[in-house]
Amino acid sequence: MPDDRPIFGRDVPDAAWRPSPELLAYSRLAGFLRATGERDLTALQGRAVADPAWFWGAAVDDLGLAWQRRPTEVMDPSGGPEWTRWWRGGAFNHAEAATAPRAARDPEGEAVVWEGEDGMVRRLSNRELRDEVVVAARMFAAQGVRAGDRVGIFLPMLIETVIATLALGRLGAIFTPIFSGYGAPAVAARLQDCEASVLVTADGFLRRGKPVAMKATADEAVGLTPSIQRVIVVRRLGRRLSSSERSGDAAPDAAPSADPGATPWHPGRDRWWDESIDAARAAMIDEAGHDVVETDPEAPFMLIYTSGTTGKPKGAVHVHGGFPIKTAQDLAHTFDLRPGDALFWFTDLGWMMGPWAIFGALLLGARLVVYEGAPDFPGPDRLWDLAARHRVTHLGLSPTVVRALIPHGSDPVRAHDLGTVRVLGSTGEPWDPESWWWFFREVGGGHCPIVNYSGGTEVSGGIVGCNLLGPIKPTSFNGPCLGTAADVAAPDGTSLRGEVGELVIRVPQPGMTRGFWQDPNRYLDTYWSRLPGTWVHGDWAIVDGDGYWYIRGRSDDTLKVAGKRVGPAEVEAAATAHPSVVEAAAIGVPHAIKGETIVVVCTIARGETDDDELKAAIGRRVVADLGKTLKPEAVVIVQALPKTRSGKIMRRVVRAAWLGLDPGDLSALDDPSTIEAIRRSGPAGATS
Repeated sequence: MPDDRPIFGRDVPDAAWRPSPELLAYSRLAGFLRATGERDLTALQGRAVADPAWFWGAAVDDLGLAWQRRPTEVMDPSGGPEWTRWWRGGAFNHAEAATAPRAARDPEGEAVVWEGEDGMVRRLSNRELRDEVVVAARMFAAQGVRAGDRVGIFLPMLIETVIATLALGRLGAIFTPIFSGYGAPAVAARLQDCEASVLVTADGFLRRGKPVAMKATADEAVGLTPSIQRVIVVRRLGRRLSSSERSGDAAPDAAPSADPGATPWHPGRDRWWDESIDAARAAMIDEAGHDVVETDPEAPFMLIYTSGTTGKPKGAVHVHGGFPIKTAQDLAHTFDLRPGDALFWFTDLGWMMGPWAIFGALLLGARLVVYEGAPDFPGPDRLWDLAARHRVTHLGLSPTVVRALIPHGSDPVRAHDLGTVRVLGSTGEPWDPESWWWFFREVGGGHCPIVNYSGGTEVSGGIVGCNLLGPIKPTSFNGPCLGTAADVAAPDGTSLRGEVGELVIRVPQPGMTRGFWQDPNRYLDTYWSRLPGTWVHGDWAIVDGDGYWYIRGRSDDTLKVAGKRVGPAEVEAAATAHPSVVEAAAIGVPHAIKGETIVVVCTIARGETDDDELKAAIGRRVVADLGKTLKPEAVVIVQALPKTRSGKIMRRVVRAAWLGLDPGDLSALDDPSTIEAIRRSGPAGATS
């Protein structure tokens, strides 16, 4: 397999950024390279691909991770590449490793700082974080949570969000992160699939200055999920409803519905987080032995759902010795995150970058900065102000967020001193050159590298990225993430250069999912069936003549709106939940701000009227199920959808017709006349 990673001393004339002497000498990657004895990054990457057991053993030693018991064998490939096991004979609990060493080393150093949209700030020292995680683990145990149990976390980015994820890992339970903007059906689908017994949620949170009634959404989802026995509620906004308010007997002047802090309550099921924590803390005074048990590195700790093209969301299973180690290794060797640095990535817990930031920053001894609210509220300088006040060194924003902030101009950025920022990060979707240059020049001052980073939930982080020992071209990745055997493959599996092909991984790595929850065949079919022994990721990619990589979009039908992935089947299910809709096809189309947006093309029942009100109602149905982020850009009603003769809707053809593109091979299409109505409704038809 060719390796095109830029190396020391290599240059390209159109690079926008080049490493400084300081980075070449003192970055974490430079130190690791020297420690391996390899002459340059090309040699190191080649050895990593040829001998992954050697590489990952050396990498975790370089990271200084705290093993409970060192492994005797790094990699066991006896089950085949699809089921490789790691760290045989070892014991590793990611939550203990992320909290105990830093608490012992620097108890009063800052671990986490949280900022609410209303300006409230909370901080935890290393000692306080460790103590809170220990108590929260005891609290979950008191609520009946045991090792292996599944717990949903439906929270915005709060201090308690960080504590809950770590506490469940310490306990040996499995948490499922759920996007805070989802509607009840989407929340319920994830809770139902993993058969969660407990849900952690909040009474609400703030979005653009207005309260979001999160608990009401959670209650609706729990009503659809028989396995939930307990709901633990973080008190973010205010109080719970009194019994008279719940029964509707409150006095008229009480106006409970006008109180954003009034929380619907089920006394037999619901518990306040703070009260439960206080009870657990009191109980621990008289109890001995709060040490975490030794944890098998292959024990699952997180079940995170990622959407595919058909059927229900896929539950990717991640283990203690997988996702956290890959995350820490990427942050160290790709982003150069060092102890004492401060990482802020604008994200939600429900997207991979939420757990990624939490575990990676804390394992590496960096400060973690989390934010609850909108990126431009109360003003367009909110993120720049936050980064300046909290002395952020590593600032991660998706291209969508950057594009949304560009119209506000450069003055909001220049009003704040971003001198502590030394690395910019981005992921989620491909860059356009104009937005990339604005981020580089205006936010990074023309001297901070943009670490473009692309991979996925299923592999715990990056497949390709930008190492800081080589030059960076605009919008590019300057190679595979170190240790990842990435390649671009033709349909027959041969390597491609200068042509678009499938992004693949040739050799297993620890961060790969250990399959889909209770669905191993779907896992094998999704990633391993097309090229035996090779992980096919589902992205189109190309490597140019200088060895720089570019992602060209999804090779399957997965929709990616503002960097957030959702399966078309989920959108279609929401649309067809409207009583007037018979069938629906959801497609992703280019969008100037979001990168991609959703168009829903559907058929309606006989006797229904195709009008603007019905289209708006269908759109509202999608929002109700999936959240405002996934609101369709357009809803189109047609007489019939393009289908194969076996009845399968051809989304590829729907998208091509809408955009006025060549639909390609139509030999499987049952009725070619279905294309024209879609084409007339699309932007190409509107201008013809």
